[in-house]
Formats: sequence, structure tokens, C-alpha cells
Amino acid sequence: MTGHEVVVVGGGCVGVSTARHLARRGVDVAVVEKEYALAQHQSGRNSGVLHPGFNYEPGTLKARFAVEGTRRMKTYCAERGVPVDECGVLVVAQNDDETDRLYDLKEQADENGAEARIVDGDFLKEREPHAEGVAALHAPGAASVDSRKYVHALAGDAEADGAGFYMGHEVSDATRDGDGWRVRTDKGELDAEYVVNAAGLYADTLARKMGAPTKHRVVPFRGEYYELEPDATDLCRTMIYPTPDPELPFLGVHYTRRTDGKVIVGPNAVLAFGREAYTNRSVSFRELFGTLSYTGFWRLISSRKMLGVAWDELNKSYRKSRFVKAAQRLVPEATADDFARSYAGVRAQLVSPDGELVKQPLVEHAEASTHVLNAVSPGLTCSLPFGEHLANEAEERL
Repeated sequence: MTGHEVVVVGGGCVGVSTARHLARRGVDVAVVEKEYALAQHQSGRNSGVLHPGFNYEPGTLKARFAVEGTRRMKTYCAERGVPVDECGVLVVAQNDDETDRLYDLKEQADENGAEARIVDGDFLKEREPHAEGVAALHAPGAASVDSRKYVHALAGDAEADGAGFYMGHEVSDATRDGDGWRVRTDKGELDAEYVVNAAGLYADTLARKMGAPTKHRVVPFRGEYYELEPDATDLCRTMIYPTPDPELPFLGVHYTRRTDGKVIVGPNAVLAFGREAYTNRSVSFRELFGTLSYTGFWRLISSRKMLGVAWDELNKSYRKSRFVKAAQRLVPEATADDFARSYAGVRAQLVSPDGELVKQPLVEHAEASTHVLNAVSPGLTCSLPFGEHLANEAEERL
């Protein structure tokens, strides 16, 4: 049986960042990951955007980590040769009401220390000739990054500092063993003085197994992407976002130019019938029953507005024409022939028992353990400062 001071469960950006920060301090740390490669789920199935921090409530951890994380990730990726495209983002307003909301975003950006300015339709057309809008918020600090290469770079640094990696080891349970933990996997057991649970889509499940007092539950939402055909990628030069509706939980369909030159469009947001259900044909009946038996889920969707949103998002999943119509709101020249099905991701959205979406990072502590219950978007952007924060907390409690 192998023992470590700290075992981190989860090989995504937050878990590997935490391990890197611990290893740099000389802590004997190991990452346990059920897949045979890192960043196979949320960390590798997202848009890869570095969000500069204009869209987050001032004074929150999310706002602070987004601003700091964007700056630190750009520096880190440049040093490690990880591809980054600092193309900026344009948040487009279609009418006066949306323009007013842009000024609210600008005020948030100023409070958070994120660079942003309001620009007119002429500036928008100069930067994005095919986009349609009366005004936009321009945030030049936004960028796209190759998220999997980034996580592998973090892992390489952690390993160089002595961290261990147990790949293809699925954690089934963890029980107290003296003052520490015995972590059981499908390939054997590990002893740990301390456990950091960064298991993403399964973080709440592991937390309950380890006796953490959480009452929240992860509800999985699948986000499906299209990509522009190669001869249509000039429809988007940077990143084009809609003005967010503060009453809706998800941003909506948007355009992102990736580091490989592809332009991805999406995502929608539909209930996934399993925590790793990446297609609408994938079903885990046990996990679906867990969602449907959770009171918080029914409270979440109980309002007429939320039911309408759910129906609209479902239509975008099953009817390409509805997805394209949403995309055409930003780029009217785009046609259905310009869009090809691409990949999908599943978002681990933490929901409280009263049906509220948890929008901020949520970390709970139990005996000799830290549980990352919510690392929702922009988790990738926040991963360096968030991992450092988690490493600090784990080291203090060792």
C-alpha cells in the first residue's frame, strides 16, 4: 500500500493546479484520476476561453480569481509553450435595453480591475464585419487557450517537483484510517493524511461518502457545440458574445475562435441524462434517477420562465434550425450549411436544496479533507489562483 501526505482526487485543471502548488512546497502529493489521460471531462470539453472578469459580481472570489487567473495563465502558458490566442471578446447589444446592460458590465469590469470599454456599431463592424449590433463591450484581455495542453503542462511541473500520478484509478470510496484516510480505487488502495476532492462531476458524491455535510447536489447540464465549416471561419475573427440576461442561468450561444483556428459556436444547455452523458442518446438510469429524485432540481425548473428556457434549449439540441437561428442573432449572414456538429461537454452545476444555482466557487471542509463542490465557469480561467488557494487550505490543515 502506498502512502502520501495529500491525495488529490481528480485530474482536471483545478485538481492538477492544486497538486502543482503543493508539490512546489515539498508536500508529498499524488493525483488519482479514473481516466488514462488528464482533462478528459470538464477541463477538456469546454470553449477554452480565458474570461477577463467583467461579468462577475465585484468582491467575490470568482471575480478576483478570474482577473488574477487570466493574467497568470497568459504568463504561464507563454513560459510553457501552451497555445494562447489573445483575440479579445465583443459582447454585442442588439437594442437599447441590452446597451444599458453593457454599461452595467462596464461598471463591474471597472470595480474588478478588468479592462473593458463600450464601443459603437462602427467599431463592432470594423472588428467583426459580419456581426450585427448597435453597440458592444470590448474586453481585449479575453483569450482562448488549449486547455488540455495547459493541464498537461501543469502536470509536468508537478511531476518534476515530485508529485505522483495514478492514472486509470477510479476512486470507489474513502474511509477514515486513524487520523488520515484510506482511499480505495479499482486498482488498489492509497493512504493519505489529507484528501482534496476535486472530482468535478462526482465531487458531491465523493464528499457524501467521506462524511462531508453537504446538502447540495450536482445537476449535470450538457452543452453542445457546432463549429463553422473551414470556408466559413472568416465569419468570426475574435469572440462574439450576446449580452447576458441577468435573469437567465446560462449565457447563450456565442462564437469562439480557438487556438487551432477553428471557430466553435455554442453551447446550449440541456439536462444530461448522466454525469458523463455526452450525447442525447447516452443515459445512466442511476444518475438520472438521482437528479429526478432531488427536490432542488424540481424547485429549479418550477417557474414558467425556467420551463420555457428548458424547452428552448432542448429544441436547440434536437433541431439544428433552432440552434442556427440563435447563432444568426449575432451573425445574420451565417447559414445552416456553415455549421457542422462538433463536441459536447457536461457542466457540473451545483444546485442547492431550495433550487438555486450556486454561482460562486463552493469549498467545504470535513475531517482531514477539502471538497471542491463547485468550480463552475470560469473554472479554467480561475484554476491557477484557485489551486493555490486550495493548496494553502490543505497545507494549513495537514
